[in-house]
Amino acid sequence: MTDPADPRTARNRYFAMTATRIAGAMGAVFGVVLLARAHAWPQKALGAAIVLAALYMIATVPRALAHRWRSGGDR
Repeated sequence: MTDPADPRTARNRYFAMTATRIAGAMGAVFGVVLLARAHAWPQKALGAAIVLAALYMIATVPRALAHRWRSGGDR
């Protein structure tokens, strides 16, 4: 396994957290577009669910990754 203090590892982890945020933002935009274009309530509900899931992902996944990858500490 690579050393957690390695700059390449830190860079790759930063990119992974940023990619997660970008994917969540893209999902939220997709949900808003679906919500705006839908005419029936099932499609509107699906758009709202996608927006909520994407916002939840933006808020929790990068924090969970940072917690998992935090330096120091015994596990």
